[in-house]
Amino acid sequence: MLVVDGDAVNGLYGAGFRIGTVHADGADIWRLGRREAARRIALLPQSPRAPEAVTVAGLVRYGRHPHQGLLRQWSREDEQAVRQALADTGATQLADERLDRLSGGQRQRCWLAMVLGQHTPVVLLDEPTSALDLGHVVDVLELVRKVAATGRTVVMVQHDLAAAAARYADTVIAMKAGRIIAQGSPHDTVDEALVKELYALEADILRAPGDDSPVVVPRTRHTN
Repeated sequence: MLVVDGDAVNGLYGAGFRIGTVHADGADIWRLGRREAARRIALLPQSPRAPEAVTVAGLVRYGRHPHQGLLRQWSREDEQAVRQALADTGATQLADERLDRLSGGQRQRCWLAMVLGQHTPVVLLDEPTSALDLGHVVDVLELVRKVAATGRTVVMVQHDLAAAAARYADTVIAMKAGRIIAQGSPHDTVDEALVKELYALEADILRAPGDDSPVVVPRTRHTN
């Protein structure tokens, strides 16, 4: 479980990051060493960078670094974790390919494989679908749902309330100017008032067939 107090949340948008406390499985991450913190929380930033010419398998292996040390070198467990992460993200056939030669959607799956290979109970994703077309957006979000279904806590930052948060999240936390303005299930939280407050946009909220999840339909701004 990830527990973040209000000051820590606001610190992300305010004077600095290390304000308040962030606990992962009961431990204050600011008091942990980097390696120990990386065993508890995996982070995929919005614009990750990889070493030049790294292969997909090489990238995923980086996720196992927190588990290495003087007394623990590369093991069968590490190799199995890499293979499983590649399989879970549909990237097994890309293992020997260079990351920089793949499409945007393929690269994002490979970065997610690295995060999965890290085997942490908490996964933080910052805009994991940015710059992807709709088909790849759906692929990535479906994969994120599978990750959450394994029992891991997934915290995902998304600006796209309509296509991502409202449809795939268990809990939505809406923030504006560093303050939480709404929190709860998408069904209970996403409404016309929230869309207007977040985006200064008039919209209708429909219900998706099948799962009844909210669908945000912006109203056309007519101009003369």
